[in-house]
Parts: sequence; structure tokens; C-alpha cells
Amino acid sequence: MNFRHVAADFRVVMRSYLRNPVALFFSLIFPIILIALFGLIFSATGSGPVTVEVLNLDHNSPVSREFLAALNNTSVVKVNVVSDTTVSPSNFASWLGKNDDPVGLIVPDGFAANYRNGTPTNLTVFTNPSDAASSGTVLGAVQGVANGFNLARACSGSVCAPVIGYTSENVGSQVYTYIDYLIPGLIGFSILTSPMFSMVDIASSYRKDGIFRELSLTPLTRAEWLLSRITWYVALTFVTAGIMIGAGVYLFSAHVALTLGLVPFLIVGPFFFVSLGMLAGTVAKTPESAALIGNIITFPMMFLSGTFFTVSSFPPYLQTFAHVLPLYYVIDGMNQVMLFANMSRALADLAVVLVAGLVVFALAVRLFKWRDE
Repeated sequence: MNFRHVAADFRVVMRSYLRNPVALFFSLIFPIILIALFGLIFSATGSGPVTVEVLNLDHNSPVSREFLAALNNTSVVKVNVVSDTTVSPSNFASWLGKNDDPVGLIVPDGFAANYRNGTPTNLTVFTNPSDAASSGTVLGAVQGVANGFNLARACSGSVCAPVIGYTSENVGSQVYTYIDYLIPGLIGFSILTSPMFSMVDIASSYRKDGIFRELSLTPLTRAEWLLSRITWYVALTFVTAGIMIGAGVYLFSAHVALTLGLVPFLIVGPFFFVSLGMLAGTVAKTPESAALIGNIITFPMMFLSGTFFTVSSFPPYLQTFAHVLPLYYVIDGMNQVMLFANMSRALADLAVVLVAGLVVFALAVRLFKWRDE
């Protein structure tokens, strides 16, 4: 073995590696981004109380107020009594889902009387399958306070049977599971990644290889070329969404509604991200720098837009940042139409993505040129 050859080849590999921004990004920058993102997201766990929306049906009786005060004093939860008179036990689950509240609690009518008389009474805790940390915290707090109240009740010197118990339901619907919340997120993930990565690469490599220069000799305009790409990715998105929904329903018994309200998001989403990918590839000087720009844009949206984790479980400052990301409105809109039937909020999400898409499309067409100056 000739170690001089090994050393020489090592220098060649090192130089080529250091000159490749994509390789540097995935080897050095991407691990840092992952650590930072997951660290920021999960730093919220245990760092502050979990807000519990409470529907007190016992007319604010002294016992119910004492119970909620004790729950609030645990310091792991923050009790917020619902004052909206339109909220009832029948729509409380969907109300929590529409308002991005991960957990809720119903204090039943007759809670105080049952407690004094020794009649078993059940609290109802609403948890979110996609936010296990908050759900577990609240369930533990409710159980602990209920046990304390059961032990404190006097029963003429005898041992008391437990009076206060609880049952658990899911936010949004009694049948929703984590897979139901995950399907819209994964569809949004595919809407983001396929157009972005492909268009960033095409925009830069076509320019480098002179393909755009050849296209300039044809009657095809820049807007027409970009629109054809948007049409392709819209069609691809419909196929991908169908596969994901079908797999979720038939393999995991997912409960998602197939409504016409989903269609605009499957069109406007690719429209925005194809235009954004083209814009990113257009402003980059080389294919390597284009890939770097695309990754910097894409990866924060992958993890901070509600794709894998609910935005409501993030720290407040990360929630504010998530509301700036376009993918958040795509995923949130699909959640609203597929899970909560909340068309007013879905339309607001759609309007944000559509306006942003039109702006980015106009910029992409404006800056995109067949030939370099």
C-alpha cells in the first residue's frame, strides 16, 4: 500500500467535498438544523403549564370552583373556563379542534351534589392524539386532584369509595386518532418537497446546460413553460393525496372526510411551491447554490408547519414563526376541511396561500429569463 497515493487521493476528495455546498449542507448544516428544531419544539415540554379549556356545567358551584382551583394550583396546567355560550357538550370536541386547543375538560351538571352525596360522577377530559405530551400532563393532573378530593371527603369515620372519576375523549371527534391528524400533514409535506426540490434543480441546471437558451428559440413563453410545470405538479399532487388517503383509510382505519373543500388546496399548494422553487432557482448563480437556497427554505417548513407536530404544542414564539410559513396555511386548511368541517377558517387559509402564490408567480416570471444577460 502506497500511503502517498492515499494522502493524495484524500486531498482530492477533501477539496471536491469542500467545494460542494450540497454535501456540506447535509453533512454539517442539516444535523445542526435538526437538533435546533427538535430542541426548540420539545423545550416547551415541562417548561410551562398546559392550558385546559374547561366547560363547567355545574353552574360554578363552590365544589367545582374548588376543584378547578386545585387543578390550577398544580402549576402544570392553566385552567381557562369557557365563556362562549354557544359551546355545549355536544360540540365541545369540535370547538377545541377548530380553536387549536389540545386539551379540554367538562365538569358535569350536579358535580357538587354528587360529591356531597357520595354518588359517582365523571369528569370528561378531551385529549389530542397528536399532542401526547400535553394530553398526558392534563390526564395526570386531573387524576391527582380527583384522588385528593376523594380522600378528603368525610364518610362518618368509614373509608369512602371513590366518587370523582374521569373518562377520556379525543379533541375534534371521539373517533379521531393520530393518523387522522397526520394525513393532512403528510399531504402538505408532499406538496412542499416534490415541486420545491425539482424546480430548484431544473431552474439552475437548465440554465447551466443551455436548455433555456434553446427554449428561447421556440414560441413557448416563460409563463407558459412555468404554467405547464404547475399543471404537472397539481396532477401529481392529486395522485399522491389519493394514495395517502387510501392508505390511511384502508390500512389504518383513518377517519378523514373527502370533500370538495380539499380540491383548492391541492391546486393552490403546488401553484405556490412550484413558483417558489422556480424563483429560488432563478436567483441562484449555480446549481449548488440553488440547492442550498432550496434546502434553507424547505427544511424549516417541514418541521414547523404542523406536518408532524401540532403547532399548538410549540412554544409561543415558535407558533408566531409558524404562522409566517405558507405551508402552515396549506396544512391547517386541509385539517379544517378534512377533520373539523370549518369552512370559514379554511377559506381564510386558502386566501393567504392564493395571494402569496400570485405574488411569487409574478416574481418568478419577472425574474426568470431564457438567456443570461
